[in-house]
Amino acid sequence: MSSIDLNADLGEGFGAWRLGDDEALLDVVTSANVACGFHAGDPSLMRRVCRSAADRGVAVGAQVGYRDLAGFGRRRIEYDLGELRDDILYQIGALEAFCRVAGTRVRYVKPHGALYNTAAVDEGQASAVVEAVLGYDRRLPVLCQPGSALHAAATSAGLVAVGEGFADRGYRADGTLVPRSQAGAVIHDPELVAARAARMAVEGLVTAVDGTDVATLVRSVCVHGDTPGAVELARCVREGLAAAGLDLAPFA
Repeated sequence: MSSIDLNADLGEGFGAWRLGDDEALLDVVTSANVACGFHAGDPSLMRRVCRSAADRGVAVGAQVGYRDLAGFGRRRIEYDLGELRDDILYQIGALEAFCRVAGTRVRYVKPHGALYNTAAVDEGQASAVVEAVLGYDRRLPVLCQPGSALHAAATSAGLVAVGEGFADRGYRADGTLVPRSQAGAVIHDPELVAARAARMAVEGLVTAVDGTDVATLVRSVCVHGDTPGAVELARCVREGLAAAGLDLAPFA
């Protein structure tokens, strides 16, 4: 692999509340997963982030989530699958409007939080994500964990499934992420985060919390925008990827 994408979750404030430093992160990442108003984000914030991303040449992706502002989209919801499909479609379309105003477009789709984790193992919710993307624009890639139910469903439907690795999250031996309620879920050491990102990109491996190596073939590395010190982490990751001989570029 000669190039790698670096993405972060952005636009995750709401109204008077702000979370993370969107402007600083947009100077570092190559792709922005923009909250679409269901787990976080509001119209004015979506418009600002899309404009700032377009001005910097950063690819914009729709970060679609459960209708769960109070829980920040991190609580699993047992949806009617048709309603989940339509909620995802609604979010993509909303973000597309602000992308058009900014002179760009939605370039990919990535689930957020509990939807991401559920669609990784639940074929029903994975299919709802896939149906929404197919209905909107089958050319849009789906950013998800390699080996997940969503990755398989997207590929089977003829969509491009892009493997994603999490530099600042702990992995379990089965390749799933350590739940945020457990120790080791989030990694804060910038040097360790950067080293993990480079190893994912170059070797396709990440060390799980039990010490085993887990295969994770990725084209994009994520640093969470709401992690304390996210900007420093993202800069360290970018420097580490470049030091490993990789070019930084959007995958979409």
